[in-house]
Amino acid sequence: MQGRSRFRTHTTNMAITKAKKEEVVAKVADSIKNAASVVFVRFRGLTVADTSAMRRSLREQGIGYYVAKKSLMRRAFADKGYTGTLPELPGEIAIAWSEGDSTAPAREIYEHGKKHKDSLTIVGGIFDGAFADAVAMNAIATIPPVPVLRGMFVNVINSPIQGLVIALDQIREKKAA
Repeated sequence: MQGRSRFRTHTTNMAITKAKKEEVVAKVADSIKNAASVVFVRFRGLTVADTSAMRRSLREQGIGYYVAKKSLMRRAFADKGYTGTLPELPGEIAIAWSEGDSTAPAREIYEHGKKHKDSLTIVGGIFDGAFADAVAMNAIATIPPVPVLRGMFVNVINSPIQGLVIALDQIREKKAA
């Protein structure tokens, strides 16, 4: 039984074919081609159920998620002309990307990372055509979604107007009294 177990381990760790490698590089390159931003995600120890739930949640938000070998990811990134230096990618790495909201992938991975402490970590990414480190991507993750930002902007604009209306109403009340 032991020999059989070792055999299975070796078969699952076999090198992938050149055609499969080219397919993975093409998949990564195609995924990031129109991406507004890309997040490099270190994952470890997540259960299949947690991973499936996270992927489903990301998909609902319009965010793609793909796991590939780091060497193949590097190959896909090399042709894109990003500025800066690719951050260190420790452990098992996945990419999360979105074609719409450029802060969404970082924000959603950050939120899932809070649920799965030490199992899901942002280690860097690509933002505005440049590689970014973990610190920068975590800062981007804390930016509220565009609709929330618009609401905040409307409140900022509305506040002085509302103050003026209240002051004018108080003046009217004093004159009426």
